[in-house]
Formats: sequence, structure tokens, C-alpha cells
Amino acid sequence: MRLPDFEAWAIFAKVAELGSFARAAEEIQLSKPTVSKAVSRLEQSLGVALFNRNSRHMSLTDTGRSLLGHAVRILAEAEAAQAEALGGMQHPSGRIRIAAPMTFGIRHLSPVLPAFFKKYPDIDITVDFSDATVDLVADGYDLALRIASLADSSLRARKLCDVRLLLVAGAGYLERIGRPSHPKEIEHLKSFVYTNTSAPGMIRLKQKKTQKEFVLAQVPRFKADNAEAFVPSLEAGLGFGLFPDFLVWEGLQSGRLEQILPEWEAASIALYLVTPPNTLRPTRVNVLIDYLTESFVHPPWERKSQSA
Repeated sequence: MRLPDFEAWAIFAKVAELGSFARAAEEIQLSKPTVSKAVSRLEQSLGVALFNRNSRHMSLTDTGRSLLGHAVRILAEAEAAQAEALGGMQHPSGRIRIAAPMTFGIRHLSPVLPAFFKKYPDIDITVDFSDATVDLVADGYDLALRIASLADSSLRARKLCDVRLLLVAGAGYLERIGRPSHPKEIEHLKSFVYTNTSAPGMIRLKQKKTQKEFVLAQVPRFKADNAEAFVPSLEAGLGFGLFPDFLVWEGLQSGRLEQILPEWEAASIALYLVTPPNTLRPTRVNVLIDYLTESFVHPPWERKSQSA
């Protein structure tokens, strides 16, 4: 089934309104032949004349008069849609749907939203907090925040900031086991294993000075798909694990937590803002993207650690 010729219906409405092909062509900024061909095309598709016309006069046929109301509504709806879209560019409005990692979203996305809502009172936001990777296109998301070493995909990604991964333990735990100088000294110890990775429990470390690598195979004591679940046990001195800096920076600053093997490092990941491949986005989405980019170019955990 072919779609109706909406352009021809709109042109028909405009010609009928102005009573002239020439005046209609001038107002809608098309050539007179283009306007005439559009009306003729519509008449041919309907199998009936819409205008009685000769070299001097033009008038609607009975069929033209009966169909004009439909054509006027088609034109009015299109004009209203365009006006709403253009108005939205000046005054962004509507709902934005976001996917965000659970812990990061609650701890760091939520606190920056009040200022956004005050700046854009007509924009509403729905956030789905989950560590699962969603399909933005299939599930209808406008954007997502992802913390990863991002794989190539058809999605459009903007890097907001780096995220360091740190080996961390409670200060009391290190008082008991000592402070190791090499990863092999802790590979036999039970630890916290984050399972939402491609290789849970396998931590690839590189010595900063020599660039030598060591793969630490964790012995799991506690496994979970959300890293925040480990924090109470971590601070209670019951093990160690690899954690993103945005989760442990406060504990490190207060002394409740301590970095293990600071001369060794895991490869950094990053916080990305990901959108569907379409480059044409509503203005409300663009202003949120700009706002989040500005909010996380110097993330709060980075600012606090620099001022300490």
C-alpha cells in the first residue's frame, strides 16, 4: 500500500485557499508548473477533477469542495507539527529516556539533574538504572551512560571522562595481611569479584615502571553483578577487589579504604554518553547531552581528590 501524496493534498488546500495557482506557488515558494503538476497528480490518483479551470477562471468542482476539508486538516496538522518542532528548538520540552548504570546513576547522575530541571522546566526525564547493556534503538532510549572500554558499534559515543580502576581493601585488612609489593602475593587471598565483565575475576595489571604485566586470577569470596554490594564488606576489612574510582574515592580520602599495589595499574576505562546512530535529535536531547558533558568533564571524585 502506497502512502497518500501528502504534499499534493497540502498544495491543493493552498491553491483552493488563495484561488490561484500562481498565488499559491508564490506563497509556498514553488514554481507554478510544480504546483500545477502536484494538483494534476492528485487528480489522477483520485480519478476525478478537483478544479474546473480554463484560461480565465478556476473554481472547485463538487468533489473538490467535499474533499477540501480533509486537505485543509492535512495542511494544518503539518504546519502545527512544524511549529511545535521549531518552537521546541527555542523552548525545549518533552520527555527524555535514559539508561544508566545502577550505582553511578544514583550516586553521580541523580545529583546533577536538579540544576538541569531548573534550567529546562518543560523537559521531563525517565531513567532506567541497570548495569545491563540495553539496546538503545530497540528499547527506545534517547541516550545511555556507559562505563566501559567501549566496543565499536553503530552507536554514536562521546567520551565524558576517564574512570580509573583501583585495587582497594579496607585499612584493617592490610594491617592483618601486610602491604604487598607484587600481585602474586595476593593471588591466593579471597576477594570480591564483579561478574558483569567479559572475564570475571581476571585482572590484568601492568607495572608502571617496567610495563611488565601480571594477570591476577581472583579467588572469589563474594561475587555480585553490582560493585556497590561489596562496599560494606570491603570497609569491614573482609577482602579486596578492583573498583572504579567514582565508587571508592570517599573511602580512600577518609582512610577507611587503602589502595593496594599503587605501583601497578589496571587499564583505565571511561564514562561514555551513547546515543542512537541518527544524527537528527530533538533539541531537548541535545541540551541534555551538552549539560552532562559539562557536568562530567571534571567529575566530582576527580575534583575532590585534587583539592585534598
